[in-house]
Amino acid sequence: MSLRELLERGGSRVLEHADLGTRSTYRVGGSVRALVTLASREDLDELGPLLYSCALPLTVLGNGSNLLVADGEHEIIAVHLTGEFATLDWHDEYGAVVVEAGAGLDLPVAARRLAGAGVVGFEWAVGVPGTFGGAVSMNAGGHGSDMAASVTFVRTFGPGGARRWRHEELGFGYRTSSLAPGEIVTDVTLRLAHGDSTSALGTIKEIVHWRRENQPGGQNGGSVFRNPEGDFAGRLIEAAQCKGLRYASAVVSDKHANFILVDPGGSANDVYALMATVRERVRASSGVELVSEHRFVGFEDTR
Repeated sequence: MSLRELLERGGSRVLEHADLGTRSTYRVGGSVRALVTLASREDLDELGPLLYSCALPLTVLGNGSNLLVADGEHEIIAVHLTGEFATLDWHDEYGAVVVEAGAGLDLPVAARRLAGAGVVGFEWAVGVPGTFGGAVSMNAGGHGSDMAASVTFVRTFGPGGARRWRHEELGFGYRTSSLAPGEIVTDVTLRLAHGDSTSALGTIKEIVHWRRENQPGGQNGGSVFRNPEGDFAGRLIEAAQCKGLRYASAVVSDKHANFILVDPGGSANDVYALMATVRERVRASSGVELVSEHRFVGFEDTR
């Protein structure tokens, strides 16, 4: 199956030579050969099989909050889920609350809605500016919890069609899971609990305040490196005297050393080069090899 057939069948759902970097929270970087937007189950059933028969690598775009796309165009197909894949529902089941979330739904939106309805245990997610699909793929977390704490099932679409994953099959680890980069997450099921809405909304307010006080704004992709066991990447980067370090249009944040900011109109390649420099300096300073939390498009080394 050729890309041309996908373009013909997809119509307005497929955009050729689509900017991808500017859709990330870095807001810089290159484009991909095609961007496919799926807004319904019918879209997925129709175009899903074609995506895996085009002989081009596939990447899934959520909010792009941990994505770095190299400058230039890349022979890659990107997939974005919206519409029916951005819904949120919940119901009681044996004393717990079962939550069904579409992979394209923003975590902060879900956290606020659930807390407002007195469904607790997901307040931490208000601080994660991503979607459920990306969050479950990398086991996103923060403020003492992560996706693995409440996920019971995940539904995906891949080369073999639709699949339902049980929690124990997902291989959750620190910022990792068993899901392959080209696997399209469609739905996530959580098991949460009833609680006090006022308290939950208060927790959300505290988390939002903490992030505003301790993390930078501007064009960035969130935490750049995973925390090594027993330590913090930000501390190691600061100890290596990298805070405020600049490479061309990219700079290590003065507010939190595990964030890299890029100037408006800057270069994703500058961000990547600065990441490499920070990694080298931390290795020389502490002997620790930092590993990135980011997903990369168009770069050879994706550590």
